[in-house]
Amino acid sequence: MTPLGLGADTFWGKLAGGESGVAPVQLPEHHGIGSPGSVGGEVSDFTESAARKAQLKVLRKMVKVMCREIQLGAASALDAVMHSGLDLDAIAHERLGISFGANLMSSPPESLKAAAAACTKIEDGKKVFIEEDWAEKGLGAMQPLWLLRYLPNMPACHIGIAIDARGPNNSITLDEASGNLAISEAMSIIQRDRADMMIAGSTGTRVHPVKSAHARLWWDLADSPDDPTKRCRPFELNRAGEVVAEGATSFLLEEKSHADARGARIWGEVLSTAGSCVLSKDGKPDMQQAMVIAMQNALSRAQLQPGDIGHINAHGCGSQEVDRLEAAAIHEVFGDVASTVPVTAIKSYFGNAGSGCGPMELAASLMSLAEGHILPTLNYDAPDPALNLNVVSGGQLATDNKTFLKLNVTRMGQASASIITA
Repeated sequence: MTPLGLGADTFWGKLAGGESGVAPVQLPEHHGIGSPGSVGGEVSDFTESAARKAQLKVLRKMVKVMCREIQLGAASALDAVMHSGLDLDAIAHERLGISFGANLMSSPPESLKAAAAACTKIEDGKKVFIEEDWAEKGLGAMQPLWLLRYLPNMPACHIGIAIDARGPNNSITLDEASGNLAISEAMSIIQRDRADMMIAGSTGTRVHPVKSAHARLWWDLADSPDDPTKRCRPFELNRAGEVVAEGATSFLLEEKSHADARGARIWGEVLSTAGSCVLSKDGKPDMQQAMVIAMQNALSRAQLQPGDIGHINAHGCGSQEVDRLEAAAIHEVFGDVASTVPVTAIKSYFGNAGSGCGPMELAASLMSLAEGHILPTLNYDAPDPALNLNVVSGGQLATDNKTFLKLNVTRMGQASASIITA
């Protein structure tokens, strides 16, 4: 469920065509977002129309208690099950589990309006919010099921209900690092023989009005050039900042023998995963060292050397500072091959969807490697010599090395990495 469209085939078609999903947002729920020019990567096809209802028809009675991020996550998981060819009538449901990443979710300001008004009075000609009135007056004006719409564990809950998954069910809320870690948890559960199959993925948004306001406070958001499709410029010399986005992607993970037995198409094999959170001596997040440790541990667990990696699917958000830190981390880990290993940044196609970004980007590498190439980074017109990275640009790069590293990091110094072979 991405700004490039709904479903794997549409997603790949737009990627292969070099299309961008970044544009001025149009959906009513994103009215008033805080990005420059109201630009973002919006899943514009996911609306109240029949298409959206079709995606969630199994959960149609629960849609009213699902905010948009939850709906996107549940829809992506249901689509993944359908795409995988898994016969839900032929499996042991206690051996099917869920590991899913999500944002901390925010309700739109309008949902609090009536409750806030109930606790407001005029004093000296000004409106004043009376905290002491909240329990008696405010709560009663809230929607009865308000909280259930915004709990980050609810995507995993609704997915489990929809497919009757009775195995382990876990939720991970670590912003951009969530997707790799959800896959890591799913992999570990299967290795511990707690499940035969796991739905792993993540959902997230930064085009939500509150989330976009946070993004504008915490990050530089790109306000140039005028063409929205050109704004997300990872690792490029003239990069101006991030572009907000939304989206969700899910995978079905299973032991190879289990997949072979049911005749499944195998898109890739997870060789290793790793995560890290680093604070500097002054207590501030150290994003660079978090990425270094995550990459080093992922390589060690996969028993691989940097030269074995066919390409890096980078976090690549378009921020001057974060891209610089990521490039420095790559040089620290990859050493002599850091300036030659191909690097691609898939956010250039749709922006940063927060916790929803990692699996979307990972799926892009799997699909492109199935065609024998690495996707180019969009909008990479002028290399930044200070970064000294081999950024794939200008067209698809043919390759026969199908092992890649996926890296993501958060502003709080949490990093996650996966090494996967297609």
